[in-house]
Amino acid sequence: MSLAPTPSQTVGPFYGYALPFAGGGDVAPAGHPDTLVLHGYVLDGAGRPVPDALVETWQPAPDGSRAGRPGSLRRDPVTGRVIGRDGVTFTGFARVPTDADGHWTVRTLPPGGVPYVSVAVFARGLLRHLYTRAYLKDTADPLLDSLEPDRRATLLATAAPGAPGTHRFDIRLQGEGETVFLEFS
Repeated sequence: MSLAPTPSQTVGPFYGYALPFAGGGDVAPAGHPDTLVLHGYVLDGAGRPVPDALVETWQPAPDGSRAGRPGSLRRDPVTGRVIGRDGVTFTGFARVPTDADGHWTVRTLPPGGVPYVSVAVFARGLLRHLYTRAYLKDTADPLLDSLEPDRRATLLATAAPGAPGTHRFDIRLQGEGETVFLEFS
């Protein structure tokens, strides 16, 4: 008799259920004049888009505070399910799935005190999620300064010409141009 694999015997993806939520990428309060857009693609080792990844970002508020503001998520009073953000509160946290083309987008505010947004990637085939940083400008920084120029470039978001406040940050999971990933113990 053959038994179906259990979740502990498979790699997923299981991220599409319960983790993404409406407005998950809308970190900046609605209509805020300093809103910036950070977007890109999650790509596999062959450069193909990963359509079922999940990208999380964390960052300090523009004033540099890191405490965040709880209570921005609104829930359906009947089911308790998350129905979106309140559109007013800045928390510094985003969670967005990639679309069918592997594309993701976060609308946020400039991070205060650091020149980067912290990023985590969850995707099929990964037993552990990956951590990296999306630097919004090339600057003196201990991590960037420790890297060779070609590796350093994988952490730099590219400002979109003619679109102020828009930055592209592609995440390459492996292969040529693989994004620098960080290890925390």
